Amino acid sequence: MIIAALVAASLIVPAAADPGTAWPPSGTGLKHMSAPQKLAVIRPLVDAANECIARRVTTDPRFTTLAQAGEINGLIVDSVPSCVAAMRALIDVHDRLFGEGAGETYFMGPYLDALPGAVKKFLNGTR
Repeated sequence: MIIAALVAASLIVPAAADPGTAWPPSGTGLKHMSAPQKLAVIRPLVDAANECIARRVTTDPRFTTLAQAGEINGLIVDSVPSCVAAMRALIDVHDRLFGEGAGETYFMGPYLDALPGAVKKFLNGTR
């Protein structure tokens, strides 16, 4: 749970967005999308956020030492500020698809719970 709190704290930085380019577009079509269709929209955003974090982790000078010790969570937390745009995009699109506040709930719960495992899979080449 510590990782969730640290990552959340780093996302307090406001993200600038152009409402004219928001995706998916607002409208009634979103209400008619099935859950699998919505998840298909979210999946590439999850992958992009995970990949951003994993790439930052691997470029950290401490990576080799900490990875050998099995302690990459600190590197994940330290990588978040560099990946805020990808994470904000995930949260914002999740909100548009599932309702206001759903993105933060997803991010703070299931996404952050799965992030260390996703990063390890990426590092092992099994994403």
